[in-house]
Amino acid sequence: MSNWEQETIQKVLLETVKEQRRARRWRVFFRLIVLGLIGWAVYANYGSDVEDSDKSGPQVAVVDFKGVIDGDNKNYITVIKGVTDALKDKKTVAVLIRANSPGGSPVYSDILNNELTRLRKLHPNKPIDFVVEEVCASGCYYAAAAADKIYAAPASIVGSIGVIYSGFGATEAIKKLGIDSRLLISGRNKAMGYPFLPESQEQTIMQQAMLDEIHQQFIDAVKRGRGTKLSNDPDLFSGRYWIGQDAKKLGLIDGYGTVDSIARDQFKSENVVDFTPSQDALDKISKKLGVGLVDSAKQSLMSSANGFN
Repeated sequence: MSNWEQETIQKVLLETVKEQRRARRWRVFFRLIVLGLIGWAVYANYGSDVEDSDKSGPQVAVVDFKGVIDGDNKNYITVIKGVTDALKDKKTVAVLIRANSPGGSPVYSDILNNELTRLRKLHPNKPIDFVVEEVCASGCYYAAAAADKIYAAPASIVGSIGVIYSGFGATEAIKKLGIDSRLLISGRNKAMGYPFLPESQEQTIMQQAMLDEIHQQFIDAVKRGRGTKLSNDPDLFSGRYWIGQDAKKLGLIDGYGTVDSIARDQFKSENVVDFTPSQDALDKISKKLGVGLVDSAKQSLMSSANGFN
């Protein structure tokens, strides 16, 4: 091999090494940028909470109750945990559940109602109140009935004390399309509600009876929680909803207010501390920085743990 060839190979190898070093420095630089953004997002998420907790005076805890009540959302678990943690804190004088939910599963709503009732008995000197923002209907109101007091805005949506089942029938449609429904069952009521079979009057009566039983459970929970505050309006348990102004007249709520105004006026405190259980840190950050950036951050953190390449 000639000297010229050797020098050329050496230069190529040297440039390759330099390029790798530059690429490594850029990776380190971008990882530091990402880590800095994560640090900023964490501060933005938690900084205000820390500031609030440093205020003096009686502490009023707030727990958010948002979205449809179901097994995927699990917001009922979030509320139970947040309220439990708040009540255990010696500085807490009251808990406000900030509600924005259209309702959902009667099972999970009943679980939340029972848990709030239990927690009220365990901590009789620390009121648990609901503060409705836009809506607290159906299952949300089922849960709210267990509170010491319920507040809302004059235009909030409240009530809807009823139960609903929805389905459809498509027997005529599949006939026109020449489709056969081939269904095998063991147990004559196993296919109750199946949309591709003709409606059964017997099964419809059975379904209605179940809905009525769940509705009665709902009514009993509201009467148990609200007691003599309720009016005798015949539409009270009809499933309709009201705005806060009418709900107050019917005894469905106790008054008007927001979290801050209730804390200030009812509990003489401006020290409102958020006890809503936090989501996973990186999931919370993703809402501020975008999923793509956080995915990059996760990859960078994993790479950092294994050493820079």
